[in-house]
Amino acid sequence: MRILLTNDDGINAPGIKAMWRELIKLGEVIVVAPETVQSATGHGITIATPLLTSEVEEPDGYKGIAVDGRPADCVKVAINQLIPGPVDLVVSGMNSGVNVGINVIYSGTVAAAIEAAFLGLPSIAVSLHLDHEIKTDYARAARWGRETIEKILALGLGKGQVASINLPALRETHEPLGVKVVRQCIQPWVDTYEQRRDPRGRKYYWNNSIFTLGETEDDTDVAAIREKYITVTPLQFDLTNYLTLKKWQEAW
Repeated sequence: MRILLTNDDGINAPGIKAMWRELIKLGEVIVVAPETVQSATGHGITIATPLLTSEVEEPDGYKGIAVDGRPADCVKVAINQLIPGPVDLVVSGMNSGVNVGINVIYSGTVAAAIEAAFLGLPSIAVSLHLDHEIKTDYARAARWGRETIEKILALGLGKGQVASINLPALRETHEPLGVKVVRQCIQPWVDTYEQRRDPRGRKYYWNNSIFTLGETEDDTDVAAIREKYITVTPLQFDLTNYLTLKKWQEAW
């Protein structure tokens, strides 16, 4: 199996390195990831400036190509130019921070996986919930991620299909309660902004929101992560509202 591994935290982030160490157990892993942190960049791509690339290689065998662009850029240029031959699976992550609820829309991690699906490839986004009271163990979380990926592949992940895995934050003596296949929470998240003034007296606003796993319906990704389950959510990029489409077509 040939796997393209990317992320939105940057090619030197601990999450992608931990994921690489687990995925090499499944086959050949080719890393093409952003040169710098691209969190919350969504599905943006670079069209007005060139995409500069550089090679990264470390003593433990971790190597890849850093792209001076966004996560979706990395997938596009990797498939089009950087990787000779076929790719069997695209994995994006492991992200430092959970991507559940409306975060799925903003996430560069999920955007990279969806870009791969655009291109007709099976893809999986992997994200890890961070809790400031719990020490982050990327190696252990990556193992959970790889095991969950193997289960998804065994069940069947076709061309152009995408799944999102979220891993809970757990203390070293605890294990996930299991895996739940759940829907994306769609409850709104209200951002908060702090008003400030620059040295010239001009007003500016700083987004000081901190995402929390709030109360929601029991069958959602937010609820399952809060309860310490690994979550799996199949996603799609077709935004058509088919119920309204049918209604309007019949009435037009």
